Amino acid sequence: MQNDQRDPLSRRIQAREQRKLRARQRKTDGVWVGIGTFGMVGWSIAIPTLIGIALGIWLDAQFPQRFSWTLTLLVGGVLLGCINTWYWIDREQRAIARAERSDDELE
Repeated sequence: MQNDQRDPLSRRIQAREQRKLRARQRKTDGVWVGIGTFGMVGWSIAIPTLIGIALGIWLDAQFPQRFSWTLTLLVGGVLLGCINTWYWIDREQRAIARAERSDDELE
């Protein structure tokens, strides 16, 4: 009977220990990981914006219109970059939530 009482306790202790080990492995670079993520968000917005500007300048030179292709594609690039960033961050949050749920199930 005493063995049955220890079994759930030992499983909870083991699950907590595994969670701590995984957290230590994820935390390897701390500040650098945060700076890298911040940079990734910035570049995922900047690249589509710069491509939109370059394409807009070329279109303005080749096919002049009453409106500015450069401004139009600049806004389009910013929107595309924001959508891309939102998708990437959402995917990361889901992965973190899945890891936390699996940790909770181990307890």
